[in-house]
Amino acid sequence: MNHATLEFLRQRFSEYYRKGTLMTPPSLEQREWGFIFFDISSDVRMRRHMAFQTPDEAITYMRSMVPAHVYYSTAYYALPGAATMNDKIWSGADLIFDLDADHLMRGPYDTMLLRVKEETVKLLEMLIEELGFSEKEIYIAFSGGRGYHVHIRRSDIREWGSQERRELVDYVCGIGIDPSIMMKRPFTQAGWGRRYRRALATYLKGFRQLDREEAISHLRSLEGMGSRSKRPETLYDGLDDLIEALESGRRITLNDKILRILTGPGNSGFTTILHEQAARADEPVTTDIKRLIRLPSSLHGGSGLRVTPMAFGELHEFDPLSEAVVFGETDVRVDLAFPFSMPMLGTSYTLKKGENTVPEALAVFLCCRGIADLSEGGMSRRA
Repeated sequence: MNHATLEFLRQRFSEYYRKGTLMTPPSLEQREWGFIFFDISSDVRMRRHMAFQTPDEAITYMRSMVPAHVYYSTAYYALPGAATMNDKIWSGADLIFDLDADHLMRGPYDTMLLRVKEETVKLLEMLIEELGFSEKEIYIAFSGGRGYHVHIRRSDIREWGSQERRELVDYVCGIGIDPSIMMKRPFTQAGWGRRYRRALATYLKGFRQLDREEAISHLRSLEGMGSRSKRPETLYDGLDDLIEALESGRRITLNDKILRILTGPGNSGFTTILHEQAARADEPVTTDIKRLIRLPSSLHGGSGLRVTPMAFGELHEFDPLSEAVVFGETDVRVDLAFPFSMPMLGTSYTLKKGENTVPEALAVFLCCRGIADLSEGGMSRRA
């Protein structure tokens, strides 16, 4: 990023922080804060171990310093501004889930945003329908980058340590599931029992698309099945009854060894389907009781998009490439490193390598992402 591009971004962010409505978290005086600033140096460092006593103090700091990234602690401290973590005196932390499209797929930015929203919806359904949280206890924010943050601020879980949080994130991610428990008991209610059965039924239905000889050959190739065993034939001949039992929630009597073969880690066909049933949250974020997280209403220095809070019911219709965009449509000339296509503010843009004239909102995005620089004379106005 050259100096002109850096100055362009700093001015645009400054304009937003001067005029935008900024939020601060509850119990602000107990939170540690961290900031990353616009810097031409490649050695990016966070300025952290900071604390504010009032919302006005925090907002005044952001408006005067114009950070590229703003973070606050999910933890509560007696002395949040202390220079070392031990001196801060931890007293609890919010429960946080972070869903990032980078952990799910690679592809066009807008496609990644759609995919990560699906995972976020899946997580919210688990939290409410299976784990007993209410909509009023859940706070959602688009991260400004490639995902969503889910915050739960409930006093009875604030003092949970990493182990308790690990158990919760293991549940939503489907880690450590015992197939014998999932299969041998009848499950009709929402939860991993039904989810596990649905995954196995889906996997087994794939064999219905094959002729008998091909299906048995594939089953015989599974690790542990045995080249001379009659298990594949027996399993194939009982497929319809087994699938019906799985889908109806009835108790099944499948041989334990066959069950372990079908659901074991060596069967990638089944494990892929099962993995899709989980909510793909970033496990280390949830288990970290001293995490810093992006401040809702701040700007993401890697995209120029707003870290956007939303009500529970707003997620389905939320479009980050419109609703998280805070800059306008004034023309700006940028020099693009390679051809690039994406939608923004309801318009699809297909850009060539080299100089392009684009709306300011898209120019900020491209420059923040490091895939374009401001062209000479590219700024049409200054803040």
